[in-house]
Amino acid sequence: MTFAGDHVQSLVVDLHVPRDVALTGLRHDLAALLGDLGEDHLYDVQLVVTELVSNVLDHTPGEGRLRVFRVGKPCVVTVEVDDESPTQPVYGHSRLGENRGRGMVMVESATSKWGTSLRPDGGKTVFAVVPCP
Repeated sequence: MTFAGDHVQSLVVDLHVPRDVALTGLRHDLAALLGDLGEDHLYDVQLVVTELVSNVLDHTPGEGRLRVFRVGKPCVVTVEVDDESPTQPVYGHSRLGENRGRGMVMVESATSKWGTSLRPDGGKTVFAVVPCP
């Protein structure tokens, strides 16, 4: 697989996200797999993964799939999360109450870009690109 500019992109994580996924365990596994990243960069990747996976659990009826890719030079981590809903993430608002809805705001602050693409099966993929500082 290649990334823009012919930089090789390697798959770090590709896993099913069940409804009962343990987010703390997922963050711990990411730290082990991406342990050579700087502390701040690793924190940003963990934050993005947590928020995107939480959105699947909180806002869609089904389960999801998480993929994390890494490019070495320049150092970039891309997170992709598939779900079964065509409903797009809502920036800054939540149907779960006024104290929620800031997840995508945090994702945007930790990434160089994020977005969505609809999948042929009716679901979507939400992606976020986390550059090294």
